[in-house]
Amino acid sequence: MTEEFSAADLNRAVIEEFRANAGRVGGMFEGAALLLLTTTGARTGRRRTTPLAYLDDGDRVLVFGSNAGAPTDPAWLSNVLADSRVTVEIGAGDGVETYEATAMRLHGPERDRLYALQSDLVPAYAEYQRMTSRTIPVVALHRADSDRSLAMGDQLLRIHAGLRHDLEALRAEVETYLGGENAGGDGDAGDAGRGGAGAARPAPDLAVRLRTHCLAFCDALGAHHDGEETRGFPPLERRYPDLAPVLDRLRREHVAVTRLRDELRALIDDLESADPARVRAELDRVTAGLEAHYAYEEEQLTAALNAMSAADWAGPAART
Repeated sequence: MTEEFSAADLNRAVIEEFRANAGRVGGMFEGAALLLLTTTGARTGRRRTTPLAYLDDGDRVLVFGSNAGAPTDPAWLSNVLADSRVTVEIGAGDGVETYEATAMRLHGPERDRLYALQSDLVPAYAEYQRMTSRTIPVVALHRADSDRSLAMGDQLLRIHAGLRHDLEALRAEVETYLGGENAGGDGDAGDAGRGGAGAARPAPDLAVRLRTHCLAFCDALGAHHDGEETRGFPPLERRYPDLAPVLDRLRREHVAVTRLRDELRALIDDLESADPARVRAELDRVTAGLEAHYAYEEEQLTAALNAMSAADWAGPAART
């Protein structure tokens, strides 16, 4: 009888072997540069440990959300978007070094350059990107005692920049769909309302890709706001009581943003029958609402977040 192992069983076995053998494992991962990343569950609050390939990059290490080329991001990515504080275990000589770190998702040319480097070193990563329409995330892990890890206001700016980038990419794909590009091979005319009279019907995989990207964006936005409310705002309120009205407004805006997320999902789900003018108007409205929220939060919180110390984030007990 063949014994079947789940992904959870495999991860557990790799974790046990990693810790018992100074960060070295055998089997399919023999010789690979692996670390263990422990995150806090975005929904459960439980600590979760995941073995990941990594790449040294100066004073930080990089990990990649390939999920073996699956169409969705791995669960650990949602966790670090909600709470960037993580624990890293990495092989160091005859033992395993464990340290606290801050996780920061990279975007744009920096992300592209580093993913290309990893793909050159480990060709499987180039194949993972070919297997999926999503842009595979690159996350930098900074030691918690480094100056870069404590600049939480700068991290907020980077998170917002990433969310803006992802929404613009989604909008570009919607425009491609409405214009009838990537047409299917049968050459059938599409609905006049979707791309004009005679427009070609977009390929089915584009509609699937749109829904996948929409879900990924909405989940990332939701995880970010959940993390702010549960782990970001309370330390800010303790350190800066005068910010209470600002944080109360941001909490109310989070409720409004949740409605915007739901409306965006419904819009994408109904794209095949929706009027293009309405779709574009709704996307403009959603984008404007999100941008107003980002701009207010950045104006009010960036400086305060950058001034926070490790003790501020640890809570009152750390300062006694």
